[in-house]
Amino acid sequence: MSEPKAFDATARKRLYWHSRRGMWELDLMLVPFFENCFDGLSDEDQYAYQALIAQEDQDLFLWLMRREIPDDQTLAPIIKQIVDYAESTRTSDVRPL
Repeated sequence: MSEPKAFDATARKRLYWHSRRGMWELDLMLVPFFENCFDGLSDEDQYAYQALIAQEDQDLFLWLMRREIPDDQTLAPIIKQIVDYAESTRTSDVRPL
């Protein structure tokens, strides 16, 4: 398996760890997206994902549940990708957290 373009193995493990929020709804969206899509993202989108998971849980929840939109519009494309992936993936295809 090849290394992600923008992140070395240590940075990738750190991103994975930070993707596990401890809030079930967020974990169900972020962890499968990270595991299955992160390596295929452009460098720009990988950095946007990193910026996204640095946000507060309550903000992430509102954005990923489409109840609010972020003030920082650079986060909107990665949020859309995560939501689209979550909506197109059967829950039986995702390993238990």
